[in-house]
Amino acid sequence: MRVIAAMSGGVDSAVAAALAVEAGHEVTGVHLALSPDRQTLRSGARGCCSVEDANDARRVAGELGIPFYVWDLAERFREDVVEDFVAEYAAGRTPNPCLRCNERIKFAAVLDRARALDFDAVVTGHHARLADGELRRSVDAAKDQSYVLGVLTAEQLAGALFPLGSMTKDRVRAIAAERGFAVATKPDSHDICFISDGDTRGWLTRRLGEQPGPVVDAATGETVGTHAGAYGFTVGQRRGLGISAGDERPRYVLGIEPVTRTVTVGTADQAAVDEVLTGRPTWTGPEPELPFTAQVQLRAHGAAVTCRVAGSEDGGLRIELAEEQRGVAPGQSAVLYAPDPERGDRVLGQGAVRRAGRRSAAAVR
Repeated sequence: MRVIAAMSGGVDSAVAAALAVEAGHEVTGVHLALSPDRQTLRSGARGCCSVEDANDARRVAGELGIPFYVWDLAERFREDVVEDFVAEYAAGRTPNPCLRCNERIKFAAVLDRARALDFDAVVTGHHARLADGELRRSVDAAKDQSYVLGVLTAEQLAGALFPLGSMTKDRVRAIAAERGFAVATKPDSHDICFISDGDTRGWLTRRLGEQPGPVVDAATGETVGTHAGAYGFTVGQRRGLGISAGDERPRYVLGIEPVTRTVTVGTADQAAVDEVLTGRPTWTGPEPELPFTAQVQLRAHGAAVTCRVAGSEDGGLRIELAEEQRGVAPGQSAVLYAPDPERGDRVLGQGAVRRAGRRSAAAVR
């Protein structure tokens, strides 16, 4: 096959490209330029997509003997990822920019361009597996990225290759070292690549300005603090609230109301939910018949829990959890996995969380 290897400059994408060459594919390396000012993005271990990363990717492509290009997707990235990130926080939700980047950049803009250029697929260094067209978790549970890929459609998955899903991260580094890649020991990227100092709240403040408001305790109805911007909080947050409650019980963010700029906090009992409502779902394969039993993962690094999935009147999903959960934030993705033990690593689809609450009582938010 003729394939595009998306080369971020890290060890994962380098080894993925090398394995694609080894498999006999006709490989072209592509690095994505996602900012008009490359110096504003992180370097080294602090993120991805910097000038340093572009040079690392170019060096690996040269060692593999494959063509290498840089594609400028800065404007598309700004509109579909950065501005979406700002708008979601301004609306009181908590977005996942990596999921949005996979959905709209790597497997929409890049895959569309690759197909227009008569390439068959895009190879990435994601830690996930494709088996018989089905998206599954990586064998390395600690590095599994199937959650942030759960938004992809069957058509997009048909144009994707994930060579690393059947190996551990230690094995990936070992392969890079065996091939003499300088990136073999390069630290993994983390946090958000377009927030150069890692201070999300400060970055949002510079974009949205200070918007002071009250912090209200749902347990007492009293105002227990103030804030400079509701966008600086996320549902389920416990630390950094800057409040003085009337008792020693820890408080968690229960809800964010952007219009009144009110942040509501409450106790652990009040933060627990057993029902999640989502927007319209996307499916990685044929749309399943509702209702059905599944496993659901409600945040990128959360554990999956058993659930019952049914439809809602507005075309979304109603997910009933077998165990109460905390920290279910609107804007995050509820990714569904098959319930059976033998195929429980199979991704079924996802829906963006709109609201979470309790079936047995009025919704807590």
